[in-house]
Amino acid sequence: MASPFDLRSVLLAKHAQHVVLVHFPIALTITAIVFEWLAAWTPGSRSAALIDAAYWNLTAAAGTAVAAVGTGLLAWQWQLEGARLDGTLLLHAVFGGASAVTILLLWWLRVRQRRRSGSAPGGAYVALIGGQRPGGGPGGPRMMNPFRFAIGASRATSGGGPS
Repeated sequence: MASPFDLRSVLLAKHAQHVVLVHFPIALTITAIVFEWLAAWTPGSRSAALIDAAYWNLTAAAGTAVAAVGTGLLAWQWQLEGARLDGTLLLHAVFGGASAVTILLLWWLRVRQRRRSGSAPGGAYVALIGGQRPGGGPGGPRMMNPFRFAIGASRATSGGGPS
């Protein structure tokens, strides 16, 4: 058994990166939305600074969303050995993918708006922001029990079915 203080085994575990990275796009998107709302109520140059902060948070969220999806696919292949997607694992994949697509769409709409400098956010952008929920995008709270698939456990030994 590896020491809990062995950074190499912790950082290079086959599943660990997704578990860590998945929180960044959620937090950065929520922060960007808060900055957008504050900018709508703040007059003058402070509004422009908040809009810039929202843009950069959304840019970072889009980048980390791609990384979270990539590491999720790798964790599915390595840790779960490409097991058939069903139950909560299927929901996790569907809602995680929907959240990533929503974040990337918000970012793309914001990039287009910045290029048109001075134009207000369109209806699609506002609707997508309104559709984001504090639990992690359109999927809501975490859809899968993180302890169901413990390190080194297979689907057969960890319950396999929906919790």
